[in-house]
Amino acid sequence: MKRDAQKPDVYAEITNRIIEQLEKGVRPWIKPWNATHAAGPITRPLKHDGQPYQGVNVLMLWMEADRKGYAAPIWMTFKQAQELGGHVRKGEHGTQVVYANAITKTEHNDATGEDEETRIPYMKSYHVFNVEQIDGLPGHFYAKTERQGPLPERIAHAEAFLANTGARVEHGGDSAVYFPDLDLIRLPPLEAFRDAESYYASRGHETVHWTRHPSRLNRDFGRKRWGDAGYAMEELVAEIGSAFLCADLGLSLEPREDHAAYAASWLKVLKSDKRAIFTASAAAQKAVAYLHSLQPGHTPDTAPDAPGDGPETPGGEGPPFPTTTPQPDEGSRLARLER
Repeated sequence: MKRDAQKPDVYAEITNRIIEQLEKGVRPWIKPWNATHAAGPITRPLKHDGQPYQGVNVLMLWMEADRKGYAAPIWMTFKQAQELGGHVRKGEHGTQVVYANAITKTEHNDATGEDEETRIPYMKSYHVFNVEQIDGLPGHFYAKTERQGPLPERIAHAEAFLANTGARVEHGGDSAVYFPDLDLIRLPPLEAFRDAESYYASRGHETVHWTRHPSRLNRDFGRKRWGDAGYAMEELVAEIGSAFLCADLGLSLEPREDHAAYAASWLKVLKSDKRAIFTASAAAQKAVAYLHSLQPGHTPDTAPDAPGDGPETPGGEGPPFPTTTPQPDEGSRLARLER
C-alpha cells in the first residue's frame, strides 16, 4: 500500500502541465513552428521511424520542444538511439510520454455459469529524447531544412483533403460554425480571412466538429447547453484536432480570437477531471484519423505510441542490449530524407 501511495500519478502530472500553460495564456496545441529541420517546418512530433506520435503525446512533445528550443521534431528512447548507433549525451534528461492499452481478463461468472471477458485499461509512461540530445545518429536525423512546396501547393492540398471528407460547406456570415442539426459547416468566404492558411485552419476546426455527428463518430460528452462542461470538452477536442490536422497538412495555426473565451471553461474542466486532457486528445486523434480515412488511397494509422523496445527506467535510460538497425518506413518523412 505504501508503494502505491508513492506511485506517480501520470494523469495528474500531465494535466497540471497543461493547466500551467493555459493559465499563462499559452495554448499548448498551437506550436510556434521552427523551419530549420528537413522533416518540415510544420509537423507532429515524429518517432525514430518517422511515424507521428498520437494524442496527448503530441502536446507533451510540442511543449517540451518549445521549452528547450529544439528545432528537430524527432524523438526516440535511449535504447532506440543505441540501435541506431547513437548515444544520449551525459546529463541529458528524457521527456515523459505515455502509452495506453488494455488487457483482457477472463473470469467465471457463477450466476450465469459462463466465462466472461473483461477489458482492464492501463497506462504506462516512458521517456524519449530529442535527436538534439543525441550524438552519433545517421545524418538524416540532423538534416537541415529542405524547401517545402510553395504555399499555393499546400493550400491546394488542404482544399483537396477537406473536399474529400464530403462535409457540406456553405460560405456566408461573419463567423465559422458547425450546425449539427443541419449537418452543415458555415464560414465566411476565403477572402474575408487574413490569409488562406487562416481560412483552412478555421475550416479544419469546424470539420473536426463535423466528425461528432451521430452518423460518424457520435461524440457527445453529455453537452446540454452552451458553455457547459460537455460543450467545453467538444471545443477542446476541435482545438486540439485542428492543431493535429494543420500539422498534417503543413499549415501554420494561429489562435482564433473568438476561442479565447473558452480558456476559462477549459481550465474548469481540466481542474475538475485529471483525465479530461487525455480524453480530449484521444477524441481529437480519433477525429483526425477519421478524416484521413476518407482520403483516396488511405492507409490505416500505425499502432498507438508503445515504446517498442521494452520498459524504460524512470530516468529514461535503459541497459544496453544486442540490436539491429531498424529501417525507416518507406512512407515516412525520414525515409524520404534518407534517400
